[in-house]
Formats: sequence, C-alpha cells, structure tokens
Amino acid sequence: MINIYNTLQRHKEELISKTPNQIKMYTCGQTVYNDIHIGNACFYVVFDTIRRYLEFKDYKVNFIQNFTDIDDKIIAKAQEENCTTQEIAERYIKRTLEDLVTLEVKPATTYAYATHEMPEIISMIQELIENGFAYENKGTVYYSVEKFPNYGKLSHKNIQDLKAGHRIEVEEGKANPMDFVLWKPAKENEPYWESPWGNGRPGWHIECSAMARKYLGDEIDIHGGAEDLIFPHHENEIAQTEAITGKPFARYWMHCGIITVDHKKMSKSRGNSVTFREVAKKFPPDVIRFYLLTMHYRMSKEFTDEVLTAAAAGLTRIKTCYNNLLHFLGQGSELDSFKNRNNRNFPNWLHSIKDSEHYVTINEIEPYLLTFYNAMDDDFNTADAITAIFELVKYINIQMAEEKIQTTKYAINLAIVLEHLMFDLLGIPLANKNTKSEIDEAQINALIEARQTARKNKDFAEADRIRNKLSSMGIKIEDIAGGGVRWNMQ
Repeated sequence: MINIYNTLQRHKEELISKTPNQIKMYTCGQTVYNDIHIGNACFYVVFDTIRRYLEFKDYKVNFIQNFTDIDDKIIAKAQEENCTTQEIAERYIKRTLEDLVTLEVKPATTYAYATHEMPEIISMIQELIENGFAYENKGTVYYSVEKFPNYGKLSHKNIQDLKAGHRIEVEEGKANPMDFVLWKPAKENEPYWESPWGNGRPGWHIECSAMARKYLGDEIDIHGGAEDLIFPHHENEIAQTEAITGKPFARYWMHCGIITVDHKKMSKSRGNSVTFREVAKKFPPDVIRFYLLTMHYRMSKEFTDEVLTAAAAGLTRIKTCYNNLLHFLGQGSELDSFKNRNNRNFPNWLHSIKDSEHYVTINEIEPYLLTFYNAMDDDFNTADAITAIFELVKYINIQMAEEKIQTTKYAINLAIVLEHLMFDLLGIPLANKNTKSEIDEAQINALIEARQTARKNKDFAEADRIRNKLSSMGIKIEDIAGGGVRWNMQ
C-alpha cells in the first residue's frame, strides 16, 4: 500500500487509482527559453523517482509531461537573438532532454507541446464560453473566477484571501480583477494562431488543462509539479477543467519543495539560478541526483557546494561497497553475466532465490529491503530509503571485513540488491563507465597534480572539485604519507 500526501486534502491518503494497476500522471514541465536550473532538475528527478517506484509496484504508468513552447519570455529571447520563437523553443527542448538523459530521467510516455495542441486549446476555451465560465472582450478571453464556486480549494484560500494575499493583474476589460486570461490578441511581430476571437495565442494555464485532457481524459490519478505552481497555475487548471467536466480533475495533487539559495527561491527571474550544466562542471550528475533525493521531496532544499560535497562523500561510500563486491568476484562468467543483465525483474529474482540455497543471504538482508520499501510506500520518502541503503552498506562492509562473504553467489546477490535499490528505484548508477584500458593516465596525473597545487595554495574548494571530477571518471585517490597520492579504479 502506498500513501501519498495530497495537497488538495492536506494529509496522506492511500493511493487508489481509478483503473486498477494503471496510473495516469501529468506534470508541468519547462517554459523553454533557457537551460534548466537545479530547481528544475529537482522537479524532474523527484517525479522520475516516483514513477520508477510506481512501475516497480506493478503499475502501468501513462506519464505525460508538457513543454510550454510559446510564452512572453520565449518571444523576448527570440527578439534578443534575432531568430524565431520556434528556434528558441527547439534549442532548449533539445538541451533539456539531453540534461534529463544525463540525470538518468526516463523519457515521458508522451511529451506534449503547447504549439502542437492549438485545436484542443481553442476548443476548450469555446466550451468554457458556452458553459458560462468565460467571456470575450476585444479579442481577449477571460475565465470568470466567481462563476466557479470551489475556486481556491487547492490553495485552501477563499477568493477574498487570494485578492488580499497575491498580486493581481489589473487589466482593462476584466469583469473581476481575479479573472485570468485564456486567450490574448497577438501583438505586432509576435507569432499567432487563428481563433474565433481573432489572431492570438493562449494563456499559460489553459495549455496544461487542454493537454492533460487530450492525453489522459477528463480524470487523472496524479497531477504533479513544484509547490510554487499551487497558485495560481494548478488552481486555475482545476477551475478550467472541472467547469467543463463536472468531475474531479486529479485524485492526488503532489508538489515538491523548491531549491533555495541563501534561503530564497532559486529562479531565473531573481537572477540567483544556477543551471544544471554549470553545476555538472563541478559535480558529477549522479552526485547531483543523489543530493536531490537525500531529503524528502516536499522539503525545500538549500543549494550550496558544501551539501553537494557531502552528497558526493555519501555516494562514494555506497559505490565503494558495490565495487568491493565486484572486486571480490574478480573475473569470470558469473561476473560477466551479472554485468550484462538485461530486463531486470527484481521481485521474480527475490522470489526464486528465497527457494534456493542462498536463502540465508536474503533472509539476512531482507530487513534492509523492507525498511527501504516501507519508506517509499510512505509518500516516497527517499531520505529514509537512502538511510536504509547506508545501513545495508554498513552490514555488507562488516561481512567483508570479517571475511564472511566467501562465495561468488553471495557477493552477486548483495551486488544485485544494491543495484536494484540505487539504480532501478532511485535512478543512480553504481557501475563505472570507464575501464582501465579506457583511462587516459596522463589526464589523471595532470588532474592529481592540479589538485596537489590547489591544496598547497589552500584552495580546498578547487581541490574538492578535482577530486569529484576524478570520482566521476571512476578514479579513487588516496593521500599517502609524505604528501604523495595513490589512485586506482573505484
């Protein structure tokens, strides 16, 4: 049984999908005018991990994620670079997808693009007008908030509270200052689409309602996003969709915490954002992903080099345990078979091995597995799940130190469990990508020399950066007496 914290109800609820063993999930993606920053990366990693665990629990997940590929910021970027909005959008969609591959984020079942869904968007606006929830004024179409009696149910504020607590756009032509735009007229030299209200383009909120409805139907199981989307974006999605369908739009609303810098939200508009690509120059992508999962997804996370350095040390501890198991195995057909496994089916493997002579192995480590699963069942608590992995690593290290691991089957079973928890479920690869033959020793020695120079100059941040770079290449370094350094493959 999985329990999810539902923002709509403000408490945890048992996950019960509308269709047994199937999950319809929609998450709001990027407005593509720049590279993703670490806050964006957090959102992608969180919902990828949730999806992985749902699939492990035998749910078939239909996962839809959108790209907003037309927006004021995209238009401004295109004008700045003297190119088309399509060129800007395509460039950053490509770069975003590249970053997601680097972060081990699985592709969505379907990526939806706002500019590809104009017929559905226009049709939905027409329905809202016909149902009395929207009105047109001089080519602009507005949603009438006061016509939707449950407006504010997601953010848990009534309309008067929202008026007092949020900046409301004051615009001529609105019947009510809370009303929001569904369709706006085109300005000179801006892209536009034909509509019954004249040439123009959609407002932001209607895009997601139309795309979710097209690909998932009137009712979905999980709608996710960052917590800063609760109001107004997700609130407006509910108002739009439910005004047409008369049904609950999403059964569960999930929101991840934001990334902060100096305890202020990281955002491009604040000028305090750091792109994933910038951070990946200093820390390996697997360290970044590990850091993003070391705290509960609903918590805000303060971004510093220090927390990433700590995450790197923790991940190295787990990887060292895993690689020590592989080192014990040495070379041979069993190790090759393990490394080349395809189509992992961990539950079937666990069931079969319990009936074999290796049951004692699983009997001893099953408590760590159960602790991990219980944590994930409790609102996808990756923080406690990772703690269970560290406890398992401690157990394995003790077994190795006391030379209790004596058979290759025993070592393989332990390695399989670690890989299952870390990669299959958390999306963090343990295997090194390099082999000894692929290592450029001159490059390694040059990096080690640069690190030694940084240490002599007391530039410890640079020394740590180089150590992390070497770690990402699969190189473990050890400082030895006399000021020397020894390195080997992790």
